[in-house]
Amino acid sequence: MQKDKVAVVGLGYVGLPLAVHIQQKGYPVIGIDKDKNKLQLLQNGQSYIPDVTHHQIKEAMKAGFQANVPGELIRGAKYIIVCVPTPLDDSGEPELGALKSASAFISRNLQPGQTVIYESSTYPGTLEEVVWNILSKSGLKVGQDFYLGYSPERIDPGNHRYPLETIPKVVSGLTNACKEKVNQFYSTLFHKTVPVSHPRVAEMCKLIENIQRLVNISLVNEIEIICESMNIDFRETLQAAATKPFGFTPYFPGPGIGGHCIPVDPLYFQWKAKKYGKSSKLIEAAHEINNYMPFHIAERIGKKLESLPGDPKEKKVLLIGLAYKKDVNDIRESSAIKVFKLLLQMGYQVEYHDPFVSNVTLSSEKYVSKVMNKGLLQSADLVVILTDHSNVDWSLVKSHAKAVIDTRGVI
Repeated sequence: MQKDKVAVVGLGYVGLPLAVHIQQKGYPVIGIDKDKNKLQLLQNGQSYIPDVTHHQIKEAMKAGFQANVPGELIRGAKYIIVCVPTPLDDSGEPELGALKSASAFISRNLQPGQTVIYESSTYPGTLEEVVWNILSKSGLKVGQDFYLGYSPERIDPGNHRYPLETIPKVVSGLTNACKEKVNQFYSTLFHKTVPVSHPRVAEMCKLIENIQRLVNISLVNEIEIICESMNIDFRETLQAAATKPFGFTPYFPGPGIGGHCIPVDPLYFQWKAKKYGKSSKLIEAAHEINNYMPFHIAERIGKKLESLPGDPKEKKVLLIGLAYKKDVNDIRESSAIKVFKLLLQMGYQVEYHDPFVSNVTLSSEKYVSKVMNKGLLQSADLVVILTDHSNVDWSLVKSHAKAVIDTRGVI
Protein backbone atom coordinates (compact mmCIF):
# COMPACT_ATOMS: atom_id res chain seq x y z
CA MET A 1 0.00 0.00 0.00
CA GLN A 2 1.40 3.39 -1.05
CA LYS A 3 2.06 5.68 1.93
CA ASP A 4 0.96 9.31 1.99
CA LYS A 5 3.29 11.95 0.58
CA VAL A 6 5.19 14.18 3.02
CA ALA A 7 6.64 17.65 2.35
CA VAL A 8 9.50 18.99 4.49
CA VAL A 9 9.92 22.76 4.24
CA GLY A 10 13.47 23.83 5.13
CA LEU A 11 16.34 21.42 4.46
CA GLY A 12 18.86 22.55 7.06
CA TYR A 13 20.35 20.82 10.10
CA VAL A 14 16.87 19.73 11.23
CA GLY A 15 14.91 19.36 8.02
CA LEU A 16 17.34 17.29 5.95
CA PRO A 17 17.95 14.52 8.51
CA LEU A 18 14.19 14.41 9.18
CA ALA A 19 13.34 14.23 5.47
CA VAL A 20 15.82 11.37 4.91
CA HIS A 21 14.47 9.53 7.96
CA ILE A 22 10.88 9.84 6.72
CA GLN A 23 11.92 8.61 3.26
CA GLN A 24 13.64 5.62 4.89
CA LYS A 25 10.33 4.82 6.60
CA GLY A 26 8.75 4.35 3.19
CA TYR A 27 7.00 7.68 2.73
CA PRO A 28 7.50 9.57 -0.54
CA VAL A 29 9.10 12.90 0.44
CA ILE A 30 9.29 16.31 -1.19
CA GLY A 31 12.09 18.46 0.24
CA ILE A 32 11.49 22.19 -0.18
CA ASP A 33 14.08 24.94 0.23
CA LYS A 34 14.81 28.37 -1.27
CA ASP A 35 18.57 27.70 -1.36
CA LYS A 36 19.26 26.51 -4.91
CA ASN A 37 22.83 25.53 -4.01
CA LYS A 38 21.53 23.04 -1.44
CA LEU A 39 19.01 21.68 -3.92
CA GLN A 40 21.69 21.23 -6.58
CA LEU A 41 23.91 19.32 -4.18
CA LEU A 42 21.03 17.03 -3.21
CA GLN A 43 20.09 16.41 -6.83
CA ASN A 44 23.74 15.45 -7.43
CA GLY A 45 23.58 12.97 -4.54
CA GLN A 46 25.68 15.15 -2.22
CA SER A 47 25.05 15.98 1.43
CA TYR A 48 26.08 19.26 3.08
CA ILE A 49 25.46 18.09 6.65
CA PRO A 50 27.80 15.65 8.50
CA ASP A 51 24.88 13.75 10.07
CA VAL A 52 23.58 12.78 6.60
CA THR A 53 25.93 10.83 4.34
CA HIS A 54 26.26 11.11 0.56
CA HIS A 55 25.16 7.48 0.38
CA GLN A 56 21.94 8.25 2.27
CA ILE A 57 21.15 11.09 -0.13
CA LYS A 58 21.77 8.87 -3.15
CA GLU A 59 19.57 6.12 -1.70
CA ALA A 60 16.82 8.64 -0.90
CA MET A 61 16.97 9.98 -4.46
CA LYS A 62 16.74 6.45 -5.85
CA ALA A 63 13.67 5.91 -3.67
CA GLY A 64 12.00 8.99 -5.13
CA PHE A 65 13.05 11.83 -2.84
CA GLN A 66 12.45 15.17 -4.56
CA ALA A 67 14.31 18.38 -3.75
CA ASN A 68 12.59 21.51 -5.04
CA VAL A 69 12.12 25.22 -4.60
CA PRO A 70 8.72 26.21 -3.15
CA GLY A 71 5.94 25.33 -5.58
CA GLU A 72 2.57 23.69 -6.14
CA LEU A 73 3.94 20.18 -5.53
CA ILE A 74 3.22 20.78 -1.86
CA ARG A 75 -0.50 20.52 -2.62
CA GLY A 76 -0.10 16.78 -3.12
CA ALA A 77 1.39 16.19 0.34
CA LYS A 78 -0.75 14.72 3.11
CA TYR A 79 1.66 15.99 5.75
CA ILE A 80 3.70 19.22 5.70
CA ILE A 81 6.53 19.68 8.21
CA VAL A 82 8.12 23.11 8.69
CA CYS A 83 11.78 23.21 9.77
CA VAL A 84 12.88 26.73 8.85
CA PRO A 85 15.39 28.76 10.91
CA THR A 86 14.16 31.12 13.64
CA PRO A 87 17.19 33.20 14.71
CA LEU A 88 17.38 36.41 16.70
CA ASP A 89 17.71 39.75 14.91
CA ASP A 90 20.41 42.32 15.65
CA SER A 91 18.38 43.77 18.50
CA GLY A 92 17.94 40.34 20.14
CA GLU A 93 14.30 39.88 19.20
CA PRO A 94 12.79 36.82 17.46
CA GLU A 95 13.27 36.88 13.70
CA LEU A 96 10.30 34.94 12.34
CA GLY A 97 10.68 36.06 8.74
CA ALA A 98 11.38 32.58 7.37
CA LEU A 99 8.60 31.04 9.46
CA LYS A 100 6.06 33.64 8.32
CA SER A 101 7.18 33.29 4.69
CA ALA A 102 6.86 29.49 4.85
CA SER A 103 3.44 29.82 6.48
CA ALA A 104 2.24 32.21 3.78
CA PHE A 105 3.47 29.80 1.11
CA ILE A 106 1.62 26.92 2.77
CA SER A 107 -1.53 29.02 3.20
CA ARG A 108 -1.62 29.80 -0.52
CA ASN A 109 -1.42 26.09 -1.34
CA LEU A 110 -3.25 24.52 1.62
CA GLN A 111 -5.61 21.68 0.72
CA PRO A 112 -8.46 20.06 2.70
CA GLY A 113 -7.25 17.09 4.75
CA GLN A 114 -3.63 18.22 5.08
CA THR A 115 -1.78 18.16 8.41
CA VAL A 116 0.78 20.92 8.97
CA ILE A 117 3.41 20.38 11.70
CA TYR A 118 5.90 23.00 12.85
CA GLU A 119 9.25 21.94 14.34
CA SER A 120 11.11 25.27 14.29
CA SER A 121 12.17 26.41 17.77
CA THR A 122 10.18 29.43 18.88
CA TYR A 123 8.49 31.17 21.81
CA PRO A 124 5.30 29.86 23.46
CA GLY A 125 2.25 31.10 21.58
CA THR A 126 3.79 31.25 18.10
CA LEU A 127 1.56 28.54 16.63
CA GLU A 128 -1.56 30.10 18.10
CA GLU A 129 -0.74 33.80 17.66
CA VAL A 130 1.27 33.86 14.41
CA VAL A 131 0.98 30.68 12.36
CA TRP A 132 -2.76 30.10 12.79
CA ASN A 133 -3.56 33.64 11.69
CA ILE A 134 -1.56 33.17 8.48
CA LEU A 135 -2.96 29.73 7.63
CA SER A 136 -6.53 30.87 8.33
CA LYS A 137 -6.24 33.13 5.27
CA SER A 138 -6.63 29.96 3.21
CA GLY A 139 -10.31 29.96 4.15
CA LEU A 140 -10.01 26.46 5.64
CA LYS A 141 -11.03 25.77 9.24
CA VAL A 142 -8.40 24.29 11.57
CA GLY A 143 -9.39 21.01 13.22
CA GLN A 144 -11.99 20.32 10.51
CA ASP A 145 -10.64 21.15 7.06
CA PHE A 146 -6.96 20.91 7.96
CA TYR A 147 -4.89 20.02 11.03
CA LEU A 148 -2.20 22.07 12.73
CA GLY A 149 0.35 20.97 15.32
CA TYR A 150 3.72 21.66 16.89
CA SER A 151 6.49 19.18 17.72
CA PRO A 152 9.84 20.61 18.88
CA GLU A 153 12.89 19.27 17.07
CA ARG A 154 15.35 17.38 19.26
CA ILE A 155 18.16 16.69 16.80
CA ASP A 156 21.62 16.75 18.39
CA PRO A 157 24.11 17.26 15.53
CA GLY A 158 27.16 15.02 15.73
CA ASN A 159 25.62 12.74 18.37
CA HIS A 160 25.42 9.21 16.97
CA ARG A 161 24.43 7.58 20.27
CA TYR A 162 20.78 8.49 19.73
CA PRO A 163 19.40 7.80 16.24
CA LEU A 164 16.57 10.16 15.33
CA GLU A 165 13.78 7.63 15.71
CA THR A 166 14.88 6.69 19.27
CA ILE A 167 14.49 10.22 20.66
CA PRO A 168 11.02 10.63 22.26
CA LYS A 169 8.90 13.06 20.23
CA VAL A 170 6.78 15.65 22.02
CA VAL A 171 3.62 16.31 19.99
CA SER A 172 0.76 18.79 20.26
CA GLY A 173 -2.14 20.17 18.23
CA LEU A 174 -4.21 23.31 18.13
CA THR A 175 -7.28 21.10 18.72
CA ASN A 176 -7.63 17.55 19.97
CA ALA A 177 -8.30 16.37 16.42
CA CYS A 178 -5.09 18.11 15.32
CA LYS A 179 -3.08 16.49 18.10
CA GLU A 180 -4.47 13.09 17.20
CA LYS A 181 -3.44 13.52 13.55
CA VAL A 182 0.09 14.58 14.50
CA ASN A 183 0.47 11.80 17.05
CA GLN A 184 -0.84 9.16 14.65
CA PHE A 185 1.65 10.17 11.95
CA TYR A 186 4.68 10.60 14.21
CA SER A 187 3.98 7.25 15.88
CA THR A 188 4.97 5.67 12.56
CA LEU A 189 8.30 7.55 12.57
CA PHE A 190 9.48 7.48 16.18
CA HIS A 191 9.66 4.81 18.86
CA LYS A 192 7.83 6.97 21.37
CA THR A 193 5.61 10.03 21.18
CA VAL A 194 4.78 12.29 24.12
CA PRO A 195 1.45 14.06 23.57
CA VAL A 196 0.97 17.28 25.60
CA SER A 197 -2.11 19.37 26.29
CA HIS A 198 -1.36 22.46 24.22
CA PRO A 199 1.15 23.79 21.64
CA ARG A 200 2.36 26.32 24.22
CA VAL A 201 3.53 23.41 26.38
CA ALA A 202 5.41 21.85 23.47
CA GLU A 203 6.95 25.20 22.50
CA MET A 204 8.03 25.83 26.09
CA CYS A 205 9.38 22.28 26.35
CA LYS A 206 11.99 23.07 23.71
CA LEU A 207 13.00 26.31 25.41
CA ILE A 208 13.42 24.81 28.90
CA GLU A 209 15.64 22.04 27.49
CA ASN A 210 18.07 24.66 26.20
CA ILE A 211 17.65 27.08 29.10
CA GLN A 212 18.85 24.28 31.36
CA ARG A 213 21.93 23.72 29.22
CA LEU A 214 22.74 27.43 28.95
CA VAL A 215 22.56 27.92 32.71
CA ASN A 216 24.59 24.84 33.60
CA ILE A 217 27.31 25.32 30.99
CA SER A 218 27.64 29.00 31.88
CA LEU A 219 27.90 27.97 35.54
CA VAL A 220 30.84 25.61 34.97
CA ASN A 221 32.53 28.14 32.68
CA GLU A 222 32.36 30.77 35.41
CA ILE A 223 33.58 28.37 38.10
CA GLU A 224 36.49 27.23 35.92
CA ILE A 225 37.64 30.84 35.53
CA ILE A 226 37.58 31.26 39.32
CA CYS A 227 39.36 27.92 39.84
CA GLU A 228 42.12 29.04 37.45
CA SER A 229 42.97 31.87 39.86
CA MET A 230 42.87 29.41 42.78
CA ASN A 231 45.22 26.97 41.00
CA ILE A 232 42.57 24.23 41.04
CA ASP A 233 42.21 21.79 38.13
CA PHE A 234 38.49 22.19 37.57
CA ARG A 235 38.17 19.35 35.06
CA GLU A 236 39.67 16.95 37.58
CA THR A 237 37.23 18.36 40.12
CA LEU A 238 34.33 17.67 37.76
CA GLN A 239 35.46 14.12 37.12
CA ALA A 240 35.62 13.50 40.85
CA ALA A 241 32.19 15.05 41.44
CA ALA A 242 30.71 12.98 38.61
CA THR A 243 31.45 9.76 40.52
CA LYS A 244 28.51 10.60 42.78
CA PRO A 245 25.75 8.23 41.60
CA PHE A 246 22.85 10.60 42.36
CA GLY A 247 22.00 14.29 42.39
CA PHE A 248 24.84 15.46 40.12
CA THR A 249 25.10 15.80 36.34
CA PRO A 250 28.46 16.97 34.98
CA TYR A 251 28.57 19.79 32.44
CA PHE A 252 31.92 20.65 30.94
CA PRO A 253 33.47 24.08 30.33
CA GLY A 254 34.57 25.38 26.96
CA PRO A 255 35.09 28.62 25.02
CA GLY A 256 31.37 29.42 25.17
CA ILE A 257 28.07 28.14 23.82
CA GLY A 258 27.18 28.11 20.12
CA GLY A 259 24.77 26.71 17.57
CA HIS A 260 21.22 27.73 16.79
CA CYS A 261 19.53 26.52 19.99
CA ILE A 262 21.34 27.06 23.28
CA PRO A 263 22.37 30.71 22.77
CA VAL A 264 19.04 31.60 21.11
CA ASP A 265 16.15 29.71 22.75
CA PRO A 266 16.60 31.18 26.27
CA LEU A 267 16.44 34.68 24.78
CA TYR A 268 13.20 33.75 23.01
CA PHE A 269 11.83 32.93 26.46
CA GLN A 270 13.15 36.20 27.91
CA TRP A 271 11.52 38.16 25.09
CA LYS A 272 8.17 36.47 25.70
CA ALA A 273 8.44 36.81 29.48
CA LYS A 274 8.90 40.58 29.14
CA LYS A 275 5.52 40.73 27.41
CA TYR A 276 4.12 39.68 30.79
CA GLY A 277 6.32 42.08 32.77
CA LYS A 278 8.62 39.24 33.85
CA SER A 279 12.27 38.32 33.31
CA SER A 280 14.63 35.55 34.41
CA LYS A 281 17.63 36.95 36.27
CA LEU A 282 19.33 33.55 36.03
CA ILE A 283 19.05 33.43 32.22
CA GLU A 284 20.30 37.02 32.03
CA ALA A 285 23.36 36.18 34.14
CA ALA A 286 24.05 32.97 32.18
CA HIS A 287 23.79 34.85 28.88
CA GLU A 288 26.24 37.46 30.16
CA ILE A 289 28.75 34.78 31.21
CA ASN A 290 28.44 33.00 27.88
CA ASN A 291 29.05 36.24 25.98
CA TYR A 292 32.14 36.92 28.10
CA MET A 293 33.82 33.55 27.44
CA PRO A 294 35.37 34.34 24.01
CA PHE A 295 36.88 37.52 25.50
CA HIS A 296 38.29 35.48 28.39
CA ILE A 297 39.84 32.94 26.00
CA ALA A 298 41.30 35.70 23.82
CA GLU A 299 42.77 37.32 26.94
CA ARG A 300 44.34 34.00 27.98
CA ILE A 301 45.85 33.66 24.51
CA GLY A 302 47.23 37.19 24.66
CA LYS A 303 48.84 36.60 28.07
CA LYS A 304 50.36 33.33 26.88
CA LEU A 305 51.85 34.97 23.79
CA GLU A 306 53.27 37.80 25.89
CA SER A 307 54.97 35.24 28.12
CA LEU A 308 56.85 33.79 25.15
CA PRO A 309 60.19 35.29 23.98
CA GLY A 310 59.96 37.91 21.21
CA ASP A 311 57.24 40.19 19.88
CA PRO A 312 53.78 38.68 20.57
CA LYS A 313 52.41 40.19 17.32
CA GLU A 314 54.96 38.18 15.33
CA LYS A 315 53.86 34.91 16.93
CA LYS A 316 51.67 32.50 14.97
CA VAL A 317 48.50 31.16 16.57
CA LEU A 318 46.89 27.96 15.29
CA LEU A 319 43.23 27.44 16.21
CA ILE A 320 41.92 23.90 16.09
CA GLY A 321 38.18 23.84 15.48
CA LEU A 322 35.80 26.60 14.41
CA ALA A 323 32.51 24.67 14.60
CA TYR A 324 30.41 25.34 17.69
CA LYS A 325 30.66 21.69 18.79
CA LYS A 326 32.48 18.50 17.88
CA ASP A 327 31.86 16.61 14.64
CA VAL A 328 29.62 19.19 12.93
CA ASN A 329 30.23 21.89 10.30
CA ASP A 330 27.88 24.41 11.92
CA ILE A 331 29.52 27.74 12.83
CA ARG A 332 26.31 29.60 13.75
CA GLU A 333 26.87 31.55 17.00
CA SER A 334 30.19 29.70 17.36
CA SER A 335 32.35 30.96 20.20
CA ALA A 336 35.40 29.75 18.28
CA ILE A 337 34.58 32.18 15.47
CA LYS A 338 34.25 34.97 18.03
CA VAL A 339 37.69 34.10 19.45
CA PHE A 340 39.12 34.10 15.90
CA LYS A 341 37.70 37.59 15.25
CA LEU A 342 39.00 38.95 18.56
CA LEU A 343 42.52 37.67 17.87
CA LEU A 344 42.51 39.31 14.44
CA GLN A 345 41.35 42.58 16.00
CA MET A 346 44.20 42.28 18.51
CA GLY A 347 46.66 42.08 15.61
CA TYR A 348 47.79 38.47 15.95
CA GLN A 349 48.71 36.14 13.11
CA VAL A 350 46.06 33.42 13.09
CA GLU A 351 45.54 30.19 11.11
CA TYR A 352 43.08 27.40 11.72
CA HIS A 353 42.40 23.73 11.13
CA ASP A 354 38.90 22.26 11.11
CA PRO A 355 38.11 19.04 9.21
CA PHE A 356 34.45 20.10 8.91
CA VAL A 357 34.87 23.79 8.03
CA SER A 358 36.90 24.15 4.84
CA ASN A 359 36.88 27.95 4.74
CA VAL A 360 35.46 30.97 6.51
CA THR A 361 35.24 34.66 5.66
CA LEU A 362 35.94 37.14 8.46
CA SER A 363 36.05 40.91 7.92
CA SER A 364 35.90 40.38 4.14
CA GLU A 365 38.98 38.12 4.20
CA LYS A 366 38.79 34.41 3.37
CA TYR A 367 40.64 31.93 5.57
CA VAL A 368 41.16 28.31 4.50
CA SER A 369 41.56 25.35 6.84
CA LYS A 370 45.19 24.21 6.97
CA VAL A 371 46.16 20.56 6.58
CA MET A 372 46.98 19.08 9.97
CA ASN A 373 50.51 17.69 10.08
CA LYS A 374 53.73 17.85 12.08
CA GLY A 375 55.00 20.86 10.12
CA LEU A 376 51.85 22.93 10.75
CA LEU A 377 51.99 22.25 14.47
CA GLN A 378 55.67 23.02 14.77
CA SER A 379 55.29 26.27 12.82
CA ALA A 380 52.79 27.60 15.38
CA ASP A 381 54.00 29.35 18.50
CA LEU A 382 50.71 28.55 20.22
CA VAL A 383 48.00 25.99 19.49
CA VAL A 384 44.51 26.73 20.84
CA ILE A 385 41.97 23.90 20.95
CA LEU A 386 38.47 25.35 20.53
CA THR A 387 36.53 22.34 19.19
CA ASP A 388 37.27 18.71 20.11
CA HIS A 389 36.49 16.97 16.80
CA SER A 390 36.80 13.17 16.96
CA ASN A 391 38.80 12.89 13.74
CA VAL A 392 41.65 15.19 14.81
CA ASP A 393 44.89 13.36 15.69
CA TRP A 394 45.24 14.67 19.22
CA SER A 395 48.35 12.57 19.88
CA LEU A 396 50.03 14.44 17.00
CA VAL A 397 49.03 17.74 18.59
CA LYS A 398 50.34 16.65 21.96
CA SER A 399 53.65 15.49 20.48
CA HIS A 400 54.49 18.47 18.27
CA ALA A 401 52.75 21.62 19.56
CA LYS A 402 55.18 24.03 21.26
CA ALA A 403 52.51 25.40 23.58
CA VAL A 404 48.81 24.58 23.97
CA ILE A 405 45.74 26.25 25.43
CA ASP A 406 43.11 23.51 25.62
CA THR A 407 39.58 24.86 26.18
CA ARG A 408 37.98 21.42 25.74
CA GLY A 409 40.10 19.19 27.96
CA VAL A 410 41.28 16.82 25.20
CA ILE A 411 45.00 17.30 25.89
